[in-house]
Amino acid sequence: MSKISKNRFFEVDAFRGIAILMMVIYHFFFDLDFLGIHEYDMHSGILLIIGRIAAILFIFLVGVSLTLSYSRTLHLYGTEKQFSHFLKRGAEIFAWGLLITLITATLLEKGTIYFGILHLIGVSIVLAYPFLKYRAEAFATGFIVLLLGMAVAEIVIESPLLLWLGIMPHGFYSLDYFPLIPWFGVVLLGIFTGNSLYIDYQRQFRICDCSENLFVKVFGYLGKRSLLIYLLHQPVIVGVLFLYSII
Repeated sequence: MSKISKNRFFEVDAFRGIAILMMVIYHFFFDLDFLGIHEYDMHSGILLIIGRIAAILFIFLVGVSLTLSYSRTLHLYGTEKQFSHFLKRGAEIFAWGLLITLITATLLEKGTIYFGILHLIGVSIVLAYPFLKYRAEAFATGFIVLLLGMAVAEIVIESPLLLWLGIMPHGFYSLDYFPLIPWFGVVLLGIFTGNSLYIDYQRQFRICDCSENLFVKVFGYLGKRSLLIYLLHQPVIVGVLFLYSII
C-alpha cells in the first residue's frame, strides 16, 4: 500500500512539464512583442501553435490528474476522495487567479486577466467532481461543451458579467482568457481519458520504463512544479527583459 501511495505516473508529469515549458516559451515571445522589444506575430504560425498546444495539453491533463487523485484514494482506502478536498483545491487555485486579476488590473492599462487559465482550472476542479467516476458521461458532456463553444463565440453583449462563461462584451480584450465554454470540455475529455487509461489507479496500456531517462526526469520535475512555475515565470521573464532593455 505504501508503494502505491507514493507511486506517480511519470508520463503524466512529463507531459505536464512539456506543456508548462511550451507555455513559458510562448510567453517569452509574447512579452518581447508586448513590451515592444521585438515584433512577433502571436496570432498565426508556429508561435500560435505552440501556445494553443500548451494550453490544450495543460488543461487536458487537469482532467487526467483529477481522475488519478480520485481513483488513487479509492484504490488505497476503498473510499472516495470527498468533495471538500476538491472544493478546497479549486478555491486555492482560483484565489491565485484572483491575485493575477488584481495585479494585471493595477499594472496594465489594458488586457486585465478576468478569467484566465488559473480561474478556469480552479472552477473546473469543483465542477468536475460529479464526473470523476464516469467515462461516457464525461466524454458526452465534454463534447457538447466544445460544440457550445462555437455557438457562444458568436454572441456579443454589452455586459461583462458572463465573461466566465465565454460570452464577451463589445471590445473585450484580455491577455489571458479561458472561459468555461469551451475549455471545461477539454477538462472533461481529460477525465474520460484518465478513467479509460488508468482504471483503479493502474495503467491499462504498456509503456517502457522511461522514468530514469534524463529528459523524462527533467520534464517530470517541471510537471510536478507546474503551478509554481506558472506563477513565477512571467515576473522572471519581464524582469529579465527589463534589465536587457536598460543595459
